[in-house]
Amino acid sequence: MADLSKYTILLVEDSEEDIVLVKRAFTKARTANTLNVVKDGEEAVKYLAGVGVYGDRGRYPIPFLMLLDLRLPRLSGFDVLGWIRNQPACKDLTVVVLTASDSISDMNKAHELGAYSYLIKPDNFDGLVEVVKRIEGTVGY
Repeated sequence: MADLSKYTILLVEDSEEDIVLVKRAFTKARTANTLNVVKDGEEAVKYLAGVGVYGDRGRYPIPFLMLLDLRLPRLSGFDVLGWIRNQPACKDLTVVVLTASDSISDMNKAHELGAYSYLIKPDNFDGLVEVVKRIEGTVGY
């Protein structure tokens, strides 16, 4: 069986509209990676820790890339970043913050907590497709 962790991307996003748009952008960008989705920071931690249903690593493999929104219910993206960086099992996880916030302080804080990159969600679909392609080019998946 193939090591799905080399191919799995975890999207942590609470907006149903943004989830649909990101999925469509990945399809349009012809990205073949599996895209798993969780809708809040607490679920992201459970997924990465393999808690509950996420213990089935055949269905929920550790991702090689996480796209993380900052403004999430239960635990913020910042809280998730802080948790990730204290987990030896997540040391190789590449985290790209994909958020609507263009705040310099948010950017700085995300980088201080170990985010690989910080990208602002574009306001149109074609822009989102370009962001997906840029992530692919930068991260190399």
